[in-house]
Amino acid sequence: MSLFSIPIRMNPLTVKKLRRFKEIKRGYYSFLVLLFLSVLSLFSEVFANNRALMVRYEGETFFPVYSDVKLGNAFGLEGVIANTPVNYRDLQKHFEEQDAGNWVLMPLVPFSPNENNLYEGVLKPRPPDAPAQHYLGTDSTGRDILSRLIYGFRIAVFFSLAFMTLVYLIGITIGCLMGYFGGWFDLFVQRLIEIWSLVPFIYMVIIIFSVIPTSFSISTRIGILLSIMVLFSWTGMTYYMRTATYREKARDYTAAAQIIGASAPRIIFHHILPNAISTVVTFMPFTMAAAITAITALDFLGFGLPPPTPSIGEILKQGTSRLDAPWIVVSAFLALVFILTLVTFIGEAVREAFDPKKFTTYK
Repeated sequence: MSLFSIPIRMNPLTVKKLRRFKEIKRGYYSFLVLLFLSVLSLFSEVFANNRALMVRYEGETFFPVYSDVKLGNAFGLEGVIANTPVNYRDLQKHFEEQDAGNWVLMPLVPFSPNENNLYEGVLKPRPPDAPAQHYLGTDSTGRDILSRLIYGFRIAVFFSLAFMTLVYLIGITIGCLMGYFGGWFDLFVQRLIEIWSLVPFIYMVIIIFSVIPTSFSISTRIGILLSIMVLFSWTGMTYYMRTATYREKARDYTAAAQIIGASAPRIIFHHILPNAISTVVTFMPFTMAAAITAITALDFLGFGLPPPTPSIGEILKQGTSRLDAPWIVVSAFLALVFILTLVTFIGEAVREAFDPKKFTTYK
């Protein structure tokens, strides 16, 4: 089934725009690739993990990836390791040596993103080594780079989606209200936005993260970072929506809706917004690209995602300080370029497909 053949009732002009987007092959295929990778990233634990996907032991089947931690005695291990969490890579070798019909199925990358692995007896960068299954090597503390990139991609994509959603929700709402009501309300909000825009974003991030207790959970600190970025990023969208709402408010269909007694929220969100949304849609991919770039830059500076969260920016930071291990910075750089290239291609295709000069509802 084609991506746009799903039986959903849509405006005929929207269908034309989507068909035009599909015709722009570079953007369309970039969208499919990014969508495919994003869906796969939801199951990152299946592709990169130090837990086994499946263990077959004495006729029983176990699925350790999504189950509780198991101790060595659950699989017949003895000695000290019997009462410690299972190292499934060692268990796989143990079963192969026994050759008793037991087996372990490991992920493609059998290392978790925060797992430290020794190289030549110490924690140091390891060059790419396919036999050891470190396909892109390890970083300065022995963590597998490919595993960290897989998890870092998931965090970057869904962080940017959350950022874009919140920025648009706030910016569109306030911008539409400014454009519809105008007058003193418009002037008052404009002055507030101008004052708020003068607050330096990077200094606020540094100040806030310097006072956040380290006892806060990683998810809480990520939420705080997301909130800070949104609070300093929504203002630009209000101006686009304010201008578009002013334009649509002057059209005859808005006056007709007012005459028949439609409420202000209905006029704004059911009549004006659908006709002004084309401008907003074209900015979505570029907003995602800006969010990915911003979080990468903050991670590079040390004020982004809390350690040891997998992050492309953190790998770049390590790579620039360890130029004797070039595979670190090269892997992170290529991953970042790949993601931003896909998003940029999508943005260019969306901008061309939703060009209001080609498609408009009211003239």
